[in-house]
Order: sequence, then structure tokens, then C-alpha cells
Amino acid sequence: MFSKIQYIAALVSVPWQSREGNAHDFSFDTIAGDVLSLADYKGKVVLVVNTASECGFTPQYKQLQTLWETYRDQGLVIVGVPCNDFGGQEKASNASINSFCELNFGVTFPLAAKTKVKGKGQHPFYTWAGQQVGFVGKPRWNFHKFLVNKDGKLVDWFSSTTKPDARKLVRAIERELAK
Repeated sequence: MFSKIQYIAALVSVPWQSREGNAHDFSFDTIAGDVLSLADYKGKVVLVVNTASECGFTPQYKQLQTLWETYRDQGLVIVGVPCNDFGGQEKASNASINSFCELNFGVTFPLAAKTKVKGKGQHPFYTWAGQQVGFVGKPRWNFHKFLVNKDGKLVDWFSSTTKPDARKLVRAIERELAK
């Protein structure tokens, strides 16, 4: 049986997992100015979510925090990646984004520094992920989600409209955690 990514990749003629490397090859700058290496999460399931503070989907931060609290002891890591690429909805500085997330949503999961996820200057993780999923699976708005398995392979993606507590997302996370 094909996964959603394999099926869609076949439809758009993008060979599944045809690109070199995996998610563990990439790092982000953190919102605090440190380095967040995805290689540090080998053996864990990682949900990478591009975020924004002024978006209609911003309340998903609370659901992401709940997901993090529920599954982190089982090996889930959530990485929030603030970006200003969709509708200019993340104009704030890294310090302001961090404060906003902590004060309004109690966010304690790792946050990257504000990052380009599309277009010129796009972060290499998003270039790689786009190659894995093809045109259909690339972020089209804030709060797009990429699910990475314990081995660093991109195993699924979820559009912005898929809430973090959606049954299909939770099932996909639980399935990867159980492997």
C-alpha cells in the first residue's frame, strides 16, 4: 500500500524519495540564536510546522503545544518554524515571536528563528522536503506540517487546514512512534 506522499508523487511524476539525504542533514537557527540540528532528533519522530503570529491558523499553536505535551515522552518533537512568506503574517522579531508564543499559547516546543520556507533564499530543509513531496505537498500557507520518521525520512505532510489534533495527523504520529 502506498502512502499519501508516494501516491501523490507518482501522480505528479516525482520519484518517491528520489533525492539524496534526509531531514537529519539539516539545521535551523533557533529563535534564541542557537543551532537546532535535526540530527539531534535521530530516533525521534519530528513534526516540522511553518508558523505565523498573525494568521487565522495561529490558534493551532495551542493544539501543537498539547500534542507536544501528550507525545514528547514517547519520542515526538515539534519544531515550529516562523515565517513571513504567506500574507506577511509574521512581521515580528524573533524575540517578539518567542514572547508571543509563550504568553499566548504556553509554547515550550522548539522554535526556529524566522525562516524563509519558499522562494528565493528558501531554507534547504524546505527545498529538500519539496523535492520529496512534489508540487502538491509543498507549503501553500502558514501551519503546513511535515512529518519525519525516526530515520529522518519524510513520511507524510498535512495542509494548513489540518489541525494538530486531527485524527489523521494523530494517527500518523502514533503509527511512526510505534515503529
